[in-house]
Amino acid sequence: MRILVIEDDAGIAAGLRTTLQQRGYAVDVCGDVASAWSALRTERFDAVLLDLGLPDADGSVLLQRLRSAPASVGASGAALPNPATPVLIVTARDQVQQRIAGLDMGADDYVAKPFDIDELDARLRALLRRAAGRAAPTIRHGGIELDPAARTVRLHGQLVEMSPREFSVLRVLLEARGHVLSRQQIEERLYSWDAAIESNAVEVHIHHLRRKLGSGSILTMRGVGYFIPQEVA
Repeated sequence: MRILVIEDDAGIAAGLRTTLQQRGYAVDVCGDVASAWSALRTERFDAVLLDLGLPDADGSVLLQRLRSAPASVGASGAALPNPATPVLIVTARDQVQQRIAGLDMGADDYVAKPFDIDELDARLRALLRRAAGRAAPTIRHGGIELDPAARTVRLHGQLVEMSPREFSVLRVLLEARGHVLSRQQIEERLYSWDAAIESNAVEVHIHHLRRKLGSGSILTMRGVGYFIPQEVA
């Protein structure tokens, strides 16, 4: 899952980037409203962590702009900016009325600094779960069970060892099951701006997943991309 952190404190931003990357997220960081808005207009993010005290404008300005934006189709074929992108406010403003105002402006959740990283991660997982239309904490499909919190995959109840990147590819495809994703679309969900991407990385990960989960677990639409079918035979 790809996260945009909008935070002007370099120490906090670096800490969030490192910790979230260790937990399997692709993380990009912006330090002001202008650069964040440019990123949201050109890239697809699964969620946004938004500070309010930014140097060029209040973070609430960005939130209101995002929620009222008419979506247009970007270069990757995605609707950008996406007004429905989940937003978690992370700020030092901890008064009840400030929390209420943030939620009423369109934030999906609100966390005051200083925060516990485990709680922040749990809230982020809940946002991503709701955005995907899931109520259950795990993703089940046929004999596959993926647990985003524990970062484990089981096949017919048996634990399957996976690399962090294999886990992420499988999660992206399971969340989009029934829809074909191109290699570019998968890469956009897995890699931050500064990540080095080998040309055949996605193909290699899918090859490994098929070996571990079965050759029919992930299908190919030639010349288009990869998908997990909506219905399991």
